[in-house]
Amino acid sequence: MKAISYHHYGGPEVLEYGDRPDPKVGPDKVLVRVRAAAVNPVDWKAQAGYLDTTFDTVFPVIPGWDVSGVVIQPGVSVPEFAVGDEVMGYVREDVLCHGTFAEYVAAPVRTLARKPRNLGFEEAAALPLAGLTAYQALHRALAVRPGDTVLVNAASGAVGSMAVQIARHIGARVIGAARGNGLDRVRELGAEPVAYGDGFTGRVRKLAPHGVDAALDTVGGQVLKDSAHLLAPEGRLASVADGEVVALGGHYYWVRPDMADLTVLAELAEQGALSVRVARTFPLEQAAEAQRANREGGLHGKVVVTVG
Repeated sequence: MKAISYHHYGGPEVLEYGDRPDPKVGPDKVLVRVRAAAVNPVDWKAQAGYLDTTFDTVFPVIPGWDVSGVVIQPGVSVPEFAVGDEVMGYVREDVLCHGTFAEYVAAPVRTLARKPRNLGFEEAAALPLAGLTAYQALHRALAVRPGDTVLVNAASGAVGSMAVQIARHIGARVIGAARGNGLDRVRELGAEPVAYGDGFTGRVRKLAPHGVDAALDTVGGQVLKDSAHLLAPEGRLASVADGEVVALGGHYYWVRPDMADLTVLAELAEQGALSVRVARTFPLEQAAEAQRANREGGLHGKVVVTVG
C-alpha cells in the first residue's frame, strides 16, 4: 500500500511517501480502506519525539490517529462491523507505528464507530479526536449539567468548537473565549463570545459575576491560570493542554478511544447538534504540506488528508 512514514524523529521534512507493507488484520481489528485522515497537533508532536517518554516507537512510523473510510475486512472476533460499512475512528494504540496516513489501516474495533450518514468522509475524519476530547472532558472531568455556565477556551478551535456545541446540547450556557475573527465562529456556534487580551477576566466576570460553574482549558499557561480565577466557589476546572491544572485543583484529561462515546458523537452529528468544519484538504502525498498548515495555525477548521 501507499503510505506516509518517517524513519526518525523530526519535522515535516522527515515524512516520506511510498510503499509500506499491507497491515495484518488481528482478531480484534478491522481493516479499513482509508478515505480521509485528519491532521492533529499531536501527530507532529509525536513525530518530533515529544511523546517518547509516553509511547514506545517502532520505526518506520506511519503517523495519524483520526480516520474515516470503508470496512474491507473485519477480524474474526469482530461482529460489530461488516464489509462495506462506512466508519470513522480515533485509532490510537499503545505503540507508535501503524497510523492512518495510508491507504489501509488495521484499526482496533474499540477505536471505531459508524460514520454519520450526513457527513462526508473529510468531515467524518475531522470529528473523532477533537470530538472525543471535548465530549469526555465535559462529561467525565467536568460533569457539566443543564443550567451550568461553562467557559470554553479557544472556542473557535478544533476541540473548543466541539465543546461549545456539546455543552449547549447538554443544556449549559456557554461563554466562548477566542481571538480576532474566531469570535464570529463562536457566535455562530451559539456561545457568548469573549475576546482574549487586556481585560479578558473582567469581560468574563461581567457575563458571569458569580463565576463560571465549569471551565475547559485547551490552551494552558496564563489562560489556564485565568480560568482558575474565574470559577465560582464550587466551580470545576479541567485542561487537556497543561498538567499544571492539577496544582490549581483541577483535572488533567487525556482523551481515550471509546466506541460508545464516538457513537454518541455520530448521533449528535446526524441530529444536526454537532457540525464539523474542514478548512483545507491535501492529497496523501502532500501530507508534509498538510502538517505545515496545521502547525502554522490560524485556520478555523481542520486540515484533512484525503486518500484515493
